[in-house]
Amino acid sequence: MRKTRICTRCESAFFRGKIGFMAKTARNLGELKLVAEGFLKKLSKGAAADKAVLVGLSGDLGSGKTAFTKCVATILGVDDTVTSPTFVLEKRYNIPVRGGRQRFARLIHIDAYRLNKGEEMNALDWEATLGDKQNLIFLEWPEQVSSALPKNMINLNFEYVDDGVRSISGDYIE
Repeated sequence: MRKTRICTRCESAFFRGKIGFMAKTARNLGELKLVAEGFLKKLSKGAAADKAVLVGLSGDLGSGKTAFTKCVATILGVDDTVTSPTFVLEKRYNIPVRGGRQRFARLIHIDAYRLNKGEEMNALDWEATLGDKQNLIFLEWPEQVSSALPKNMINLNFEYVDDGVRSISGDYIE
């Protein structure tokens, strides 16, 4: 099992106080969904609207990164089944329009576990993906590709606490 290394960009964002750093514990999927709802609510008020929003998800295998992404997708109304992109690297989901104006048109879920350097993100048309302000990007294992990440990446860290219990900490967690 690969041990999580929090990249220096992730760590520095936490300790610079750039964005409020908080932690929550989720004892089941219902509680994880509540954490995701709070995250999205806070994100909608604080994230810059001129580029894609990139959320780095750090944590050991089985710590809840994909489960959190599934919760976000459900909240955003994604109808497709959300699964881990470990073997395909990237999955894209359309976010349905509900009501009036909405910030994001696509949820992009990337798993960088099998990558070794930032340059490998170019195969995913990374610069164009980051430049599209309608993209909400969730990137698992950001430490694997830290050289390709913008400084304003939102950071979340997931930790296995006990069977079914996870701790989520980072930017926009309340």
